[in-house]
Amino acid sequence: MRNKMLFKPGLDLAVSEGFCSLSCTCGRGIMAARFCGLLVLLTLCLSGLDAQSRPAVNQELSDIFNELWRLDENRLTPVTDYNISVQGRASFVNQGSHVVRDYALQPLFSNVNENKLANTTTYSRFMKLLNNYERSTGVAEQVTAEEQTEIDLFLTAVLETKVMKRAHQYLVSKAKSNSDLRRFKSQLNLIWFNLYHRQKNAGLDSCGFEHVFVGETKSGTEIIGFHNWIQFYLQEKSTHLDYKGYKARSLDLPDQDDHVLNLQFSWHGLVKPVGSAFIGTSPEFEMAIFTIVFLMNTERSTTVLVNIDQCRMELVVIRHGRSLGTAYPKLLSSNSRHVTPQHSG
Repeated sequence: MRNKMLFKPGLDLAVSEGFCSLSCTCGRGIMAARFCGLLVLLTLCLSGLDAQSRPAVNQELSDIFNELWRLDENRLTPVTDYNISVQGRASFVNQGSHVVRDYALQPLFSNVNENKLANTTTYSRFMKLLNNYERSTGVAEQVTAEEQTEIDLFLTAVLETKVMKRAHQYLVSKAKSNSDLRRFKSQLNLIWFNLYHRQKNAGLDSCGFEHVFVGETKSGTEIIGFHNWIQFYLQEKSTHLDYKGYKARSLDLPDQDDHVLNLQFSWHGLVKPVGSAFIGTSPEFEMAIFTIVFLMNTERSTTVLVNIDQCRMELVVIRHGRSLGTAYPKLLSSNSRHVTPQHSG
């Protein structure tokens, strides 16, 4: 029986789970037993507190996100539309370090169906936005009339998808958005494209879209944001980005059909010690789920635990006033490893 302790003078004292093992006799054995008993109790209490500190799965959000997942007609299919090679597990790297060992000699993406990207409206309009921003924070953004038109066309395309239509319907039912499509479009624009100050004493140098989907650099020493697989692929293809390996627990190794990855990479000579991104999902799906989390909560920082498809993940959303500061997934387990098997009898 787990955590059961047997105390007999002259015999070994064994505490299960590997907490303690002492060879002792008589009085010394009793004292040692009491010490180890306290150690076990303390360990169990701490583990219980840890379990309680983890948020419970948000079933309502899991349900709507899985519905959006099924509606995501533009999601790319692993092997058919793209191939990834996760390779080795990346090592620990301090934030701001430029020295990192490479555990992935090959790119993450070995193939992506670029014809599908070019011929799918939301993807093609999304990609036009990626070169509209200054990479470094502290440098004010200048939005031209042409770039504003590109934003408008992208939002129009997103709002025509089944994914965003259902997200809008859900938010209206929760009284978080107006049923009028034009007002919802303005709400999305405010959340994702409204410019604000990310670096103090600088101009309007950032927005949610740039931070999450494009990526930024801070003080010339670190990468911030950059949580999108399309930008990752395009930057890797142009040799501006070098994939260093995946980040995961030893019992939960990623594979080529995972739709969420925790990873490490360098970009323009700077290192992201731990990044994360959905893989193969459409821009409208990512915008939809993060918009829902943003609008369903009012705290500056929100973390929700959800199950989407075969993955358990945390979705982290941080506000910047009425706009989005950052949003990203944090994979906890994949391939349904979080599902407890049901035993009969």
